[in-house]
Amino acid sequence: MLSLFRSIPLEAKQFSIFVRTLRRFSSLSSQNEQNQGEKLQEEQKKHNQKKFEFVFTNERLTTIPNLLSGGRIVATPIIGWMVLNELYSPACTLFVIAGITDLVDGFIARRFPSQRSLFGSIIDPVADKFLISTLFVTLTYMHLIPVYVTVIALLRDAMLVTGGFILRYKMLEPPITFGRFFDPTISSIQIRPSKISKFNTGLQLLLLSLSLASPIFHFVDHPALQMLR
Repeated sequence: MLSLFRSIPLEAKQFSIFVRTLRRFSSLSSQNEQNQGEKLQEEQKKHNQKKFEFVFTNERLTTIPNLLSGGRIVATPIIGWMVLNELYSPACTLFVIAGITDLVDGFIARRFPSQRSLFGSIIDPVADKFLISTLFVTLTYMHLIPVYVTVIALLRDAMLVTGGFILRYKMLEPPITFGRFFDPTISSIQIRPSKISKFNTGLQLLLLSLSLASPIFHFVDHPALQMLR
């Protein structure tokens, strides 16, 4: 009987140790779950950043593709002026050169990774849209492209630009200021046109090329050109 009473404190100590061990194990388990949850959140964040190609960086502008795209922007008003003054041959020549530079800067950006930049992925389509819009307006003014075709093309481009501004605002790293929003060295998204967009742009370029060349080779009213219109 005496030994029974003596064994009670020992059993109580063992039970107390067991409880503390159980609590410690539960605490470690809870901490591990929390760490795993944070790790999953971090992986999901990285996945989303990769999905949207969400990169904040200040990058140099003087790559060859960027310079070629800038050259197209500079040449666009000259081409428009030539069209308005019925200088179709030099305008067509300069337009072909602009198209070649577009192909060349795309090839260089794909072939040489050091020449790639997020800014380049933005300025390249901007240069293309500027050139296309200018030609649509000037050729319509010269009665070589119907007004409704130009209106549709400009509305489509306006919607694309508006969507780009919205994405820029949503993905730009805080603080979002007017200066940072329009700072070309701060790139927040990488623009990649879809296949449908490329197809539509191809049709636009075909229509513009034929319309620009039609006064030179005298096929303004050709049925094939009328079908594109």
